[in-house]
Amino acid sequence: MDVLEKAQELERDGIDIIHLEVGEPDFDTPLCIKEAACKALEDGHTHYTHSLGMLALREAICRHYFSTYRVSLSPDQIVVTSGTSPAMFLLFSVLLEKGDQVIISDPHYACYPNFIIFSEGEPVIVPVYEEDGFQYRPEAIEEKITNRTRGILINSPSNPTGNLLSADRMGAIAEFSPHIISDEIYHGLVYEGEAHSILEFTDNAFVFNGFSKLYAMTGLRLGYLVAPKSFIRPLQKLHQNFFISANSVIQMAGMAALKNAGEDTARMIQIYDERRRYMIHRLKKIGFGITVEPTGAFYVFANAKHISTDSYALAFDILEKAHVGVGPGIDFGKNGEGYLRFSYANSMENIEIGLDRIEKYLQGESLLGN
Repeated sequence: MDVLEKAQELERDGIDIIHLEVGEPDFDTPLCIKEAACKALEDGHTHYTHSLGMLALREAICRHYFSTYRVSLSPDQIVVTSGTSPAMFLLFSVLLEKGDQVIISDPHYACYPNFIIFSEGEPVIVPVYEEDGFQYRPEAIEEKITNRTRGILINSPSNPTGNLLSADRMGAIAEFSPHIISDEIYHGLVYEGEAHSILEFTDNAFVFNGFSKLYAMTGLRLGYLVAPKSFIRPLQKLHQNFFISANSVIQMAGMAALKNAGEDTARMIQIYDERRRYMIHRLKKIGFGITVEPTGAFYVFANAKHISTDSYALAFDILEKAHVGVGPGIDFGKNGEGYLRFSYANSMENIEIGLDRIEKYLQGESLLGN
């Protein structure tokens, strides 16, 4: 966000910035979803809903998980929230007492440790490595499990790496006794291989998911948490007190997304994949290291250690001199130092311009006309 805010300052000064730092779909929300939201508003669906979410939406989520993963869920296992961030707040508030531990990978989504620490828990770091495609090694997790471990957090497809956790490793992780917490927000955005839900391997799991990424609904704020039934009542009590319910109109839009947006998401996935292939090719050609090519989400986590071991300073130097925003690897954990995260949630034209500028930057050439 520091890079983004500095980029916005430069834009206000009239400088053209190419944004490859932002993890947000550049596509417009599909028309069928917008029409459903407008109709819900016109039809008067503007009141509180059930604190767990509209039953029809929870039933639609159950059908989605069955058709996609052959996993049977009950609507009573789902809490619909205003994005996945409230779902994380609810879960860690219920799951953790002071000093309880949650195992997370390094690198990881930057907000995970913040939610855990806010709930007076302790994030326990397990490094993951480029040569493994940034996948967990189950034996490394096992070494970190203690009597205070309450959960193991996995994220596949991953932010920031774009890599998938293999079925074998996911199955091995599911055998551990702590709860498995699976962030599945990038499910659906997979271009090679197959994303698996943790619920295929164990019932002793929590799942974060939502509509922001796959359906380009980031600003509409709609997510959900799947939990074992024994946790639903305390989660519901917190949700009632802090949030009451998710936005009623947007819940109606979420139903339309699950039912009618298949063609739109298929088109977006095809375009993302074209951008992904191009970005990987260009980054390698420019000289960045990519040992295992990412196959999900919309990120490439590229090794830039040959350029600088200070990714934060490097990202700002690229912004100032090449006018391209990229994500510094250190934002995602100590083991992300020396890497840069590139997002291909931007047009192919802008990606080409941005990578051209970075190539010139690395060659020491100035940007004429900027």
